[in-house]
Amino acid sequence: MALRASSKLLRHVLNKKLISSSHISARHYASAAEAAPKIPHSSKKGRLLTGATIGLVIAGGAYVSTLDEATFCGWLFSATKLVNPFFALLDPESAHRLAVSAAARGWVPREKRPDPSNIGLQVWGRNFSNPIGLAAGFDKNAEAVDGLLGLGFGFVEVGSVTPVPQEGNPKPRIFRLPREGAIINRCGFNSEGIVVVAKRLGAQHGKRKLDETSSRSSSSTDEVKHGGKAGPGILGVNLGKNKTSEDATADYVQGVHTLSQYADYLVINVSSPNTPGLRKLQGRKQLKDLVKKVQAARDEMQWGEEGPPPLLVKIAPDLSKEDLEDIAAVALALRLDGLIISNTTVSRPDPVSKNPVAKEEGGLSGKPLLNLSTNILKEMYILTRW
Repeated sequence: MALRASSKLLRHVLNKKLISSSHISARHYASAAEAAPKIPHSSKKGRLLTGATIGLVIAGGAYVSTLDEATFCGWLFSATKLVNPFFALLDPESAHRLAVSAAARGWVPREKRPDPSNIGLQVWGRNFSNPIGLAAGFDKNAEAVDGLLGLGFGFVEVGSVTPVPQEGNPKPRIFRLPREGAIINRCGFNSEGIVVVAKRLGAQHGKRKLDETSSRSSSSTDEVKHGGKAGPGILGVNLGKNKTSEDATADYVQGVHTLSQYADYLVINVSSPNTPGLRKLQGRKQLKDLVKKVQAARDEMQWGEEGPPPLLVKIAPDLSKEDLEDIAAVALALRLDGLIISNTTVSRPDPVSKNPVAKEEGGLSGKPLLNLSTNILKEMYILTRW
């Protein structure tokens, strides 16, 4: 492609020069007695620079065209690192918004190299090409599913999605801690609502079905297919409640009824620290009542051979041992399909505590959360034996 673009550029420049030359010749013919003007030295330098630039473009295009797909893909991903400093100059939420928009428009590299077969895995009967996924919170409104899966993620989780659109908390609400490799956010479930997200996922789902139908004849039926309803990767849908809602269960049930048909798995988010009262739903009685009603809402819908999407609960990393025991008991009793560990933390472990930004309210994510979330993961594995 680069080579063709270079050829077009060269033809354009040469044609332009030929036209200019013919005009000069005509003028000289009309006034033959007039002496030909001398070409300024600066003009010669300009032509040399133009020629050198064209040569580099052609050479670059020729080189790129000779690369195999894997090498070119690796080169392209490495080249994108050059724009990272630009994003760091922007306001955090503006940078986030720009990144989502770029992915939605396909202005990001696509991973063409196949994942090694030894890192693939099967969970809930779904084939993951790799275990690395993008958590909820980045693509809140399912704008960029195709672009994000194209980056090479094994799965992408959209949301949290609320039944009714809401702005979330006042801005600014995202704060960088670059030295600590962390971010504090208090977005508060800013969402376009389930109707908008459902339309978006429905359109994407229809397009993928058409693509699958057209490509099915050219693919081997014996080949193991990775992916799910999102095409090349697994799609998770994270459900939240509205800030002003008085019936949290009704919000989650509405999310199930509207969005579960597009999801490879569903997530009940009861652990965001930025929605008042939300984390209280992690209590034993509250969580049991909530999960039972959401499961019933999912199971009463009509499903094909693959059955309903698995249901998971996302928990906080700030829970006591007793809280974890209660959650494990509910998960085992109701045969929950899984747990997501973990959401952001309201604590400020070192070295974050020494940063002035640590005084901002909200959930902390990034490197400082690693030990805390890993310990919760260990505790829940011991309690559930999953």
